[in-house]
Amino acid sequence: MSATSLLKQLRKAVGKKHVLTDPASLLAYESDALTLFRSKPLAVVLPHSEKEVVACAQALHQAQVPWAARGAGTGLSGGAIVPPGGVVLALARMNRILHIDPEAQFARVEPGVVNAALGRAVARFGLRFAPDPASQTVSTLGGNLAENAGGPQCFLHGTTSNHVLSVRHVLADGKVEEWGTEMGVSRGLDLRGFFAGSEGTVGVAVAMDLKLIPTPESISTFLVGFDSVAKACQAVSAIVTTGLEPVALEVMDKTAIHAVENSVFRAGLPLDAGAVLLVELEGTESSVEKAAAATEKILKTFQPMSFENAQTPQARTALWKGRKGAGGALGRLAPDSYVMDGVVPRSKLAEVMEYVGEVQAESNLPVANLFHAGDGNIHPHFSYDGRDPKQCQQVELAGAKILRKCLELGGSITGEHGVGLEKQAFLLEQFSQQEIDLMERVRQVFNPQDLLNPGKGLPMKRGCAEAFHRHGGVA
Repeated sequence: MSATSLLKQLRKAVGKKHVLTDPASLLAYESDALTLFRSKPLAVVLPHSEKEVVACAQALHQAQVPWAARGAGTGLSGGAIVPPGGVVLALARMNRILHIDPEAQFARVEPGVVNAALGRAVARFGLRFAPDPASQTVSTLGGNLAENAGGPQCFLHGTTSNHVLSVRHVLADGKVEEWGTEMGVSRGLDLRGFFAGSEGTVGVAVAMDLKLIPTPESISTFLVGFDSVAKACQAVSAIVTTGLEPVALEVMDKTAIHAVENSVFRAGLPLDAGAVLLVELEGTESSVEKAAAATEKILKTFQPMSFENAQTPQARTALWKGRKGAGGALGRLAPDSYVMDGVVPRSKLAEVMEYVGEVQAESNLPVANLFHAGDGNIHPHFSYDGRDPKQCQQVELAGAKILRKCLELGGSITGEHGVGLEKQAFLLEQFSQQEIDLMERVRQVFNPQDLLNPGKGLPMKRGCAEAFHRHGGVA
């Protein structure tokens, strides 16, 4: 099938104005939030319903054209772009909350619903959706599912996969399947966990049943300043070792603090601190009161430079404004950014952060650190200029060193951003060839011709690898 014939079928499926082919529109879909990788699609299609997604999938399967689904484009691993000649299905128009059941505590939503929008919709019932990635005000639930997004609260509540009851999705050939039920019980094999984090290579979600949890009776939030990142990490380990279970344990270093305080996200963070630790507890009033007293006692043994206990919802919101807005604040430091995602055992946090500092000194590029300390999930944030070939190479080499250090310390190359295109080179350093082959065989059951988001999450074939432009290579 020619490109002209394919575009005609796609326009018939979704309407002419919802098939974008002009250069300006395509430019916006050449990359996700990781601009290291770019690839210009043939077209961007904006379906509005399951029926339209099915029609598009069938046309693309018949034409043997690769395609990928995309939410808000906030992904940070190059996971939602297609090789040249491929088609992007942008699902932002599928943004309806289909049903809320306050009694059974679940909501059925389309993939284009923004994470925070669901939270606002269910708040009137005294409920919430727990996964809270930093991008939650813009990222969509379909994208959160594809990457198995986490966020600060994942220390206590887990990642997206822990809150998915069922997924209705379209396979690469247009067939529709539903895995799980609104009660979270699967008929046959439980494939929900397999779908979560599959990076859009298994199917494209068109509806999801998501578990909701009650809004806590009481919340206590501490902001503690330390003279170093190492001391903040030590405090985290001490809290967890005692058996306390905060909902969040977040660390920001000095560079991140100053970026926030010089931006519209300023939150009154201590500018003289080497790092701040944000600790949040939730539960019943009595349990939070008891846990807060124990937490405060532990924190003060590390002789903090500053100590603040948010006493009101407004004060708590202000503290979180700084943490949630840090990514945007850091975007002011340079034209491009590379937000990394690696995991180490909690006991190795101080060690890996010291190594990040060494890599930063070698690269001579600005690096800020803000991370989910409770999970050992680090997010070094490199700022660079993508127009400078030398900086592009430096940032990729720096990233490679840090990911390999995570593996050396017994960790993983990703915690919540996925593999995408970014981490292809490291898969065989974390997994054996036999493990990779097994994963590929399972995926091929549902995507046998690798038309659906080809080359993501698992090692690429040479031809596919050459299709995506990147600034430079990794050593």
